[in-house]
Amino acid sequence: MTHAAAPALGAHLVRQNGTDGVRFAVWAPEATAVEVQLFGTDREPTGRVALDAAGDGVWSYFVPGIGAGQAYGLRAHGPWNPETGHRFNPARLLMDPWATGFVGDTSRLALQTGHAVANPLQPVQPWAEHAPERADNAAAMPRCLVVDTAAELSAGATITPGPGTAPDRVVLYEAHVKALTRLHPEIPPALRGTYAGLAQPAMRDHLRRLGVTTVCLLPVHAFISERHLLARGLTNHWGYNTLNAFAPHAGYAACTAGRDPVDAGEARAVRDEFRAMVDALHRDGIEVVLDVVFNHTAESDLDGPTLSWRGLGQNHWYFMGERGVPHNFSGTGNSLNVSEPRVVQWVMDSLRWWVQAFGVDGFRFDLAVSLGRVAAQGHRFDRQAPLLTAMQQDPLLRGVRLIAEPWDIGPDGHRTGGFAPGWLEWNDAFRDGVRAFWLGHPASRGELATRVCGSSDKFRHSARTPLASVNLLTAHDGFNLADLTAYARKHNRANGEDNRDGHGHNLSANGGTEGPTDQPAVLHRRALWRRALLATLFCAQGTPQLLAGDEMGHSQRGNNNAYCQDNALTWLDWPRVDPALESFVAGLAALRRAHPGLRQARWFDGRPPADGSTPDIAWFDTDGAPLSAAAWRSQEHRTLAAVITVGEGTRPAQESLLVVWHAGEGAELQLPPGLWALRLDSARALVADASGAQAGPWINDRLVLSEPTVCVLVRALHGPSNPTDTAS
Repeated sequence: MTHAAAPALGAHLVRQNGTDGVRFAVWAPEATAVEVQLFGTDREPTGRVALDAAGDGVWSYFVPGIGAGQAYGLRAHGPWNPETGHRFNPARLLMDPWATGFVGDTSRLALQTGHAVANPLQPVQPWAEHAPERADNAAAMPRCLVVDTAAELSAGATITPGPGTAPDRVVLYEAHVKALTRLHPEIPPALRGTYAGLAQPAMRDHLRRLGVTTVCLLPVHAFISERHLLARGLTNHWGYNTLNAFAPHAGYAACTAGRDPVDAGEARAVRDEFRAMVDALHRDGIEVVLDVVFNHTAESDLDGPTLSWRGLGQNHWYFMGERGVPHNFSGTGNSLNVSEPRVVQWVMDSLRWWVQAFGVDGFRFDLAVSLGRVAAQGHRFDRQAPLLTAMQQDPLLRGVRLIAEPWDIGPDGHRTGGFAPGWLEWNDAFRDGVRAFWLGHPASRGELATRVCGSSDKFRHSARTPLASVNLLTAHDGFNLADLTAYARKHNRANGEDNRDGHGHNLSANGGTEGPTDQPAVLHRRALWRRALLATLFCAQGTPQLLAGDEMGHSQRGNNNAYCQDNALTWLDWPRVDPALESFVAGLAALRRAHPGLRQARWFDGRPPADGSTPDIAWFDTDGAPLSAAAWRSQEHRTLAAVITVGEGTRPAQESLLVVWHAGEGAELQLPPGLWALRLDSARALVADASGAQAGPWINDRLVLSEPTVCVLVRALHGPSNPTDTAS
C-alpha cells in the first residue's frame, strides 16, 4: 500500500477491488497516448499497457498481478514538430520521472537521441531539421522498477534521527563521496570511494576530529556523463547532470562495485547502503546535506538525448523560448519549468523522498536562482516563487537545512542575499573579499570588516541573521586552497578544452613561482596564507564551509574546473596528508565552539550602549585609535583589529575577544587596556584547545606582528584572571 507521504505519480503497489497490482500514473499533458512497456527478468519485453487519460494531463491505469521488482519503461505518442517544441517519439523508451528505482547500464545514455543523427557525438544538423529516429532503443535504455514505497519509507524511519545541530554551531564540509575516500589507506579497498567507505570509522573519526557538524555531498542523484565528455573519453565526476531524482547514484555503491544494478535486488542494496551511511553519520552526530540539481536535466540541448522529460512533453517540463528551443539559464542546454505546478510537485516529491526514505538533513540547491524564475514575470527571479515558497512551508521540509547557490547565468542571475528568511546562501562576496585581502589584490579594511561580520550589505534585511551567510574560501568549483595559494593562473588542459574552461578571475597568488616548488621561502609564504585564510573563515560571523581536502593540503595541480577528472587529480591525497594543517583546522573549529563572539546569530551594532557598557564590537587601527573614514577605504594598509564583547545567546558577556587580521608587513598593534591571553596566532600555527591549555603568552601592551597572521586574544570580564605565564 502507498504511504500517505509517498509521491502520487509513478508506479505504486495498490489493492483494487480485492486484487493486488500496480497503478501507473504518468504526467504527459500534450501526449495523444501513453503506454507502459513491461519487461521480464531477462530484460525482454512482456507486453504493453495503454494508460487511460485521467484528466489534468495525467495518464493512469491499474495492472493486476504484478508487484515490486517489476521492470518497465514508458512510451509517449504525440506530434513531432520541433519548431513548436513537440518531440514525441514512441520508438524511444522513456524513464518515468517519478521512478524510485531502476536497473541497467547508464554509461552512454547521452547518445540516446529521440531524433535521427548519423553521429550523436558530433551533431551538425540544425534543430529545426530533426526527424524522429524510427529504431526502437529499448535494448539500450535502463528499466524503471516498481518499488514498494511503504517498505522504503519504513526503512527510512529506522535511520537514527539527525542531530539537529544548532544553527550557530554548524560547520559545513563540502565533499565528493568517491573522491573523499578513494585513496584512504585505513578504509578497506573494496569500500573506498563509496557510501560504505564514508560510513567507515576512519572517515567518521576524521570528521569528528575536524569539528565538522554537517557533510554536504556533491550530487548523489543518479546521473550520467554528457555527450562532449564521451567524445573526449572523459566522464562526469561531479554529478551535476541528473538522470533520476529519487535513486542514489550506483557508481558510489560498494555493493555493486560501482556499477549500475542489474536487478531489483541490487538496486535495493544500493538504497540500503546509502541509508546505512546516513545512519552511521547520524550516530556520530553528523548531519547529511545533499547537493541537488533541479535547474536542468541530463537531456542537455536539443542535440542531446531524449530520456524522460523531453519525450513526455518538453513544452511543459522546460522553460521554452522561441522556435521550440528551451531556455538555458544553467548553461547546460535546458532549464526546468519550475513555474509549472506538476514540475514543482516532482521536485517536492523528490525532496520529501530523500528526507523520509533516506533520512537526509537538508539540501544545497545548485544554481538556485533558476528555481525562483517565474515565467509569468518574464522569467525574472522572485524569492517567493512557487517552488521556493513550497519548500519553506512544507511540513516535512521546513525543518531541514535549505542552502542556495544564489546565482545562475540567466538575466540578472547574481542574487547573493536575495533569498527569503530561512535560507542559507553561498556568499561569493566573502570568498572574493577575503581572498583579495590576504593574497595581495585590491582590498580595503572596510570590505574585510563587512565580510567577517556576516556581510550585512547582503543579508541584513527581512529579519535574516548573519548565519544566513555561508562563508567559503573555496568550493568544488574553482581552485582548492592549496592551488589558490600556489597558482596565479588556471591549468585546465587535462579537461580537453585548451584551457578555455573554468573561471579566469580567481584572486589567487603563487608566492613567487607557479605551481610545485621546493623553495623554502615560497613554501613558507604559502603556508602563512593558507593558515590565515582558514583562520579568517572560522573566526568570521556566518556559517563556515570547508572544502574537503583543504584541511590536508590536497592539490589539483592548478585545475580549477575538475568536473571531468575522476582520478588521482581529484581523489584526496590521504597518503600525503599534512597532519599539522589538519590539527590546525581542528583547533580552529574548537576555538569557534568555545567562544560565542565568533559565531553570533545577531548583527553587531557597534555603538556604545546607553548604560555605558562595552559595545558588542569596536574597531581600531594599529595605534589603538578608531579608524577614520579614509583609513576604512584605504587599500594600502592591511591590518585591522576588533574587540568583540558578547555572550552566549542572550546571556551577558563573560569575555572580550580581540581579533586581529594582519596581511601586511611588520607592524606593532597597541592593545586595549587589560591583560590578554593569546589563543590563536596563525603565523605560528598556534591555536589553543578548548581549555586554553595550548595558549600562548599573556600580553598587556603591544602585539608584534612580523608576518601575515590572524590572532585571537581573550580577556575575561569576571572572576580571577591571574596568568600562569609572565606578561610579555
